Amino acid sequence: MSVVTYFEDIQIGDEELTPGMTLTQAHAALYGGVTGDTADEPGVIPDLLPLCLQTGLGWRGMRPPVAVLAFMSIDWKIHRALRVGDTIHGRARAVAKRSMREGGVLIEDHEIVDQQGEIVQSGRFVFLVARRAAAGTATAETPAR
Repeated sequence: MSVVTYFEDIQIGDEELTPGMTLTQAHAALYGGVTGDTADEPGVIPDLLPLCLQTGLGWRGMRPPVAVLAFMSIDWKIHRALRVGDTIHGRARAVAKRSMREGGVLIEDHEIVDQQGEIVQSGRFVFLVARRAAAGTATAETPAR
C-alpha cells in the first residue's frame, strides 16, 4: 500500500468520508485558547473549528493522504452554527483535475455533515498535487539521500 495518494491515483467522483467526532466544550476552549476565536454565546462552537477538525479527521480516512504540494484556494460557506454535543463527519469528493508537468491541480468539494445528516458547512478546496515519480527518482515514500 502506498504511503501517499498521488495525482494519478485520484479519479473524478472519488469520495472520502472521515470518521465522526462529537464536539465538546473542551474542543471549543482549546481552539479559543490557540486562536482567540470564541463563540458569542455559551454552548456554541466557533465557526471555523469544525473546518479545522474535518481537515484533521481526513488523516483518519481509508485512503492514504494526498501528496499535496500546495494549498491553492478555499471557498467556504457556513450554513448554520453547531453546538456542543453535535457530532460531525466530513465528506470530500474529487470534482475536477488538470494535469501539469510536475503534478496536477485537484479540485474537491467538501462538506461537514451533522448527526441528522444535514450539511452544516461546505465548500471547495483547490490543491496542487504531486505526480508519482518516474523510476529511479526520489518520492515521498523513498526520500532522496
